[in-house]
Amino acid sequence: MSQDVFVAGVGMIPFVKPGSNDPYPQMASRATRAVLADAGIGYEKIQQAYVGYVYGDSTAGQRAIYEIGMTGIPVVNLNNNCATGSTALFLARQAIASGAADCVLALGFEHMNPGALGIQFNDRPNPLEKFDARVVDLVEVDDAIPFALRYFAGAGLEHMKRYGTQMSTFAKIRAKASRHAANNPLALFRAVVTEEEVMASPVIWPGVMTRLMACPPTCGAAAAVLCSDAFAAKHSLRRDVRIRAQAMTTDRPSALEADDMREVVGFGMTREAAQQVYDAAGISPSDVDVVELHDCFAQNELITYEALGLCPEGGAEKFVFDGDNTYGGRFVTNPSGGLLSKGHPLGATGLAQCTELVEQLRGHAEKRQVDGARLALQHNLGLGGACVVTLYERVRAIQERNA
Repeated sequence: MSQDVFVAGVGMIPFVKPGSNDPYPQMASRATRAVLADAGIGYEKIQQAYVGYVYGDSTAGQRAIYEIGMTGIPVVNLNNNCATGSTALFLARQAIASGAADCVLALGFEHMNPGALGIQFNDRPNPLEKFDARVVDLVEVDDAIPFALRYFAGAGLEHMKRYGTQMSTFAKIRAKASRHAANNPLALFRAVVTEEEVMASPVIWPGVMTRLMACPPTCGAAAAVLCSDAFAAKHSLRRDVRIRAQAMTTDRPSALEADDMREVVGFGMTREAAQQVYDAAGISPSDVDVVELHDCFAQNELITYEALGLCPEGGAEKFVFDGDNTYGGRFVTNPSGGLLSKGHPLGATGLAQCTELVEQLRGHAEKRQVDGARLALQHNLGLGGACVVTLYERVRAIQERNA
């Protein structure tokens, strides 16, 4: 048996540059207070908590939550690379759907350092060492380029070689992100940039990537409270948004065996998770209204359009040219500004995506609002690897459909 799972509350704090942030316990506790206020319940009602972060010591989740209260509940600490926040959401949903709990907190935060991501422990095997070796096999790359840039720029280059995609198309995606973020008060970068400005920014990989095509290191926190139908009814909590379907996948052998950099960065994981969600919900990609996807680089946004089935494989450039990735097109992608403009505090990203989509389905996204949004799709990816795809549904839409 599986119970319906409702999103009773969401909350996040404005994302900021490293060095401008509060310490992680304060960031996380602010997001937790925000989500409890949004849900309209006290912390004493929370029965379990799943807390995600990538850069932090053991039990940092307890350190953060103890700012709110010490109620003896299970607190589970998670690290699944950039998919950490959505992994917390995935486990919170499972706990409720299975009947193990009725009200669960999913919390994510990150206190990052300036500069590119790096390995923290150099005295033991690197979790990505097999992937790193595959990157060396597949692309000629300057060793000075940080590892995450090698991966995603390499995947973009793969798409360029296969389908003739232009570098300027990635710039169009970045410019679109900035236009969306201009209406998001919680985004790190709200200044609008043009395609020309993106192309003119410092070159990271000649002919493939400029600096503005990469998301910035960011600090922040976000959270969601999930609950069962019975719990929501008993405590008069909102039931206007439910998680209709969700899937989490990890890599198949093709990630390392295919001669394709797109597979190395999770194209297959994404395609499989998305298909599981569509099948479980009984929908097709065309039914989706709004999408928050993992645009850690403009190149990955373009690749993900195809992996999610928003357009045919090889059709992403036309999808961008036709404006089908923004307001007035077929799908509004990353109305929040995405990782490129909103920022990417690794542990918080998946829950920030959740916050944006729940606000969209509630009709509370103000200038970012997607008219008539009924179904919202979330995609969150971590190298090494994990992918979580989540489909949210406006419950009023269910009632309207059944009327």
